[in-house]
Amino acid sequence: MNKIILMGRLTRDPEVRYGGAQNTAIARFSIAVDRRFKREGQPDADFFNCVAFGKTAEVIEKYMHKGTKVLVDGEMRNNNYESKKHPGEMVYSFEVNVNQIEFAESKGASQAYQSQQGASQQTEKPEDVGEGFMNIPDGVDENLPFV
Repeated sequence: MNKIILMGRLTRDPEVRYGGAQNTAIARFSIAVDRRFKREGQPDADFFNCVAFGKTAEVIEKYMHKGTKVLVDGEMRNNNYESKKHPGEMVYSFEVNVNQIEFAESKGASQAYQSQQGASQQTEKPEDVGEGFMNIPDGVDENLPFV
């Protein structure tokens, strides 16, 4: 069985091209997935290259951009090839072949994250960017559907 499920943020805007006999959409993007346990001196995130085809790629092109938090369901594929610069040398790479993709946060939370990222680039990076949750002011419990 080859199945991978990842939740992370797009590290750049998706690159979408159309090709093949039926002019199929092909979207390429990468996501950063935060590590659950962070050790000093170790990276805070892992980065995964992803590719999607057809309708899924069209949705990605239309609605997703750098910083969007997504949930990706797919398969890990290896794309090994011989180096053009160094004939005889193999290059090993992996990418996620996306079967499904969903938003992992609301549009409002995404916009708040984007503005926070813009502000943190101008100043220092905050200790905790958040997990996509927003603070709910006191006294609004009666309007929440799950209380």
